[in-house]
Amino acid sequence: MSRESEADTTGQAVLPGTLPEGLRAELVAFRRDLHMHPELGNQEFRTTAAIKARLERAGLQPHVLAVGTGLICDIGEPDPARPMLALRADIDALPIPDTKVDCAYRSTVPDRAHACGHDVHTAVVLGAGLVLADLHRQGRLKRAVRLIFQPAEEVLPGGASDAIESGALEGVGRIVGVHCDPKVDAGRIGLRHGPITSACDRLEVALNGPGGHTARPHLTTDLVTAVARVVTDVPALVARRVDARSGLAVTWGRIESGHACNVIPQHAELSGTVRCLDLASWRAAPDLVHAAIDEIANLHRAKSEINYVRGVPPVVNDPETTDLLRDAMAIRRGVHSVEDTEQSLGGEDFSWYLEQVPGAMARLGVRTPGEWAVRDLHQGDFDADESAITVGVELFTAAALLDADR
Repeated sequence: MSRESEADTTGQAVLPGTLPEGLRAELVAFRRDLHMHPELGNQEFRTTAAIKARLERAGLQPHVLAVGTGLICDIGEPDPARPMLALRADIDALPIPDTKVDCAYRSTVPDRAHACGHDVHTAVVLGAGLVLADLHRQGRLKRAVRLIFQPAEEVLPGGASDAIESGALEGVGRIVGVHCDPKVDAGRIGLRHGPITSACDRLEVALNGPGGHTARPHLTTDLVTAVARVVTDVPALVARRVDARSGLAVTWGRIESGHACNVIPQHAELSGTVRCLDLASWRAAPDLVHAAIDEIANLHRAKSEINYVRGVPPVVNDPETTDLLRDAMAIRRGVHSVEDTEQSLGGEDFSWYLEQVPGAMARLGVRTPGEWAVRDLHQGDFDADESAITVGVELFTAAALLDADR
């Protein structure tokens, strides 16, 4: 990689750490390889091996996490007196089919797809690490930087906890990450102070009671009616028991009950998610949801079994770290390349890192400019404008260099 000049033709200072063309092409190829070979959470063995091999080829010393997938790698020698900036990528895929057509790098694994952009996130952090390693060899990186390649983001409560237990945050002073956003054009990022994602938990409910003939529902526990009322009434009850600004929402994704049109079943199941915008409501949510389900079930003489699975709290961006990313992007692409973004109801286990150290997540634009159709996240046809990889790499290298001077 070439050493960059200290000033442009106007005499303006130039921040080093831009992406050389050869590495740009390599990262696109690396991302496409991951896209073709997606692996689910805690099964990312091939992905981990590929990242490890490339870092080692650059003379670095990555360490695989104790769980067997994912890894951390330091650029430079950690100094306890100068806590590091950590760059985080998630590396797992989703259990859905890749439905893209006429795409040379579509998934080769049935019912597996990188439909949330984690392959892009991985390429970004890998590329940033390689560029920063080159700057370190030149003596131009003033503070060590840690790369975190985290497994199992899509598996509640998220692989971030495993990474933290493996020491990912030891010696780290702040952490940054990006998440692909198909509603933002490539070449731009979205930022906001405070909450940028929501809390997300999983909810599984079973209702039981004596069934019978549909001719005599009065002699049964009419579970079909009971489960229907749980579906409609529980979200409304819960929403009325918290501040409306918390955005606490129960949303169902699956209902199952019965096998014949004239038989009232003895068992019904439903599952969904609980999402909210603030920490206080997230902490209160389990008790509120349990109480609401029991109230509706008792009204219909059904016995309820509730499995409330804690997921992740909201990602709450630290203002100082958010401004670091804003400044870094402005230096690379200009102030107009940063847009204000709204809080999403999606969940992200990046939040667990922020329980330990300050940090921020940016929305990385992956929509091709001028393209109106949105290839949304968690859909089989999701894809990204690969120029976003360069944007993410240069955002992170600028953030690392700016952070070292603060």
